Amino acid sequence: MNTDLVVDKNPVLLKKERRKELMRKIKKNKFIYLMILPGILYFLIYKYIPMYGLVIAFQDYKPYLGVMGSEWVGLEHFRRLFSEPDFWMIFNNTLILFGLNLIFFFPIPIILALMLNEVRITAFKRTIQTLIYIPHFMSWVIIVSIGYVMLTLDGGIINGILVALGFEKVNFLLNPDWFRPTYITQVIWREAGWGTIIYLAAMASIDPQLYEAARMDGANRLQQMWRITLPSIKNVIIILLILKIGDVLELGFEHVYLLLNSANREVAEIFDTYVYTAGLKQGQFSYSTAVGFFKGIIGLILVVFVNWVAKKNGQEGIY
Repeated sequence: MNTDLVVDKNPVLLKKERRKELMRKIKKNKFIYLMILPGILYFLIYKYIPMYGLVIAFQDYKPYLGVMGSEWVGLEHFRRLFSEPDFWMIFNNTLILFGLNLIFFFPIPIILALMLNEVRITAFKRTIQTLIYIPHFMSWVIIVSIGYVMLTLDGGIINGILVALGFEKVNFLLNPDWFRPTYITQVIWREAGWGTIIYLAAMASIDPQLYEAARMDGANRLQQMWRITLPSIKNVIIILLILKIGDVLELGFEHVYLLLNSANREVAEIFDTYVYTAGLKQGQFSYSTAVGFFKGIIGLILVVFVNWVAKKNGQEGIY
């Protein structure tokens, strides 16, 4: 009788062997695991452990009673959310701002990366990269404050130029029609440069021999960009697009809140600012948690769906 076959079929021994193999790999790559430990701890402490708090979305949470002592109300807060008069206004505003991000902002870092990749003067390339990266390190308070100084009626640079050209002043900050252009312009200014980093890194890994072969075949710079560079970074673009779509209801609280006022609320109120108003200002902790839970579920569904579509079409997904 072959004893090796018996050992291979023994599930207990197989588990022990796998455990030993895992420990050997961990010991061998211990420094790599130590490097990723801070990231693991960050997600564990700030992302996964707080998920326990989602249970209050199904309770009438009272801080003095705690999670265990608060009354269970089931889906009452979700029913309230969908029956709120402002729900569709907030949902519509959020989708429109997300659409603007997807249409106008998402392609900009790709275009900038393609342009920077074609620059051959290293000093000039680094200077441009530094200049377009700087806004990312400014807080939204600074970005919006600069926008306020430029757009205000009293002494604003933009209105000064309009008056000099013979036009009337425009109240950009209080006019609802100007909220969305202002929002997306500031997003592009602050984040477009930083978004080029991943694409430039992907372009750096492209085999130079592909460009040499293309030049020998008579391809110009534009044709090389279209036939070699873009197809080579397609998988990166798709992965970032999937992650972007997952943030469909996550536009960020701070930026919109700083631009929000009573005059433009009808076009500016989104789920993030609504959660802040309902949760912190009005103390409706369970209701605001239910709103956040709804946002997370929508994002998860979209990520899974878009990832499935990408893999169905032969592309690499995020998992």
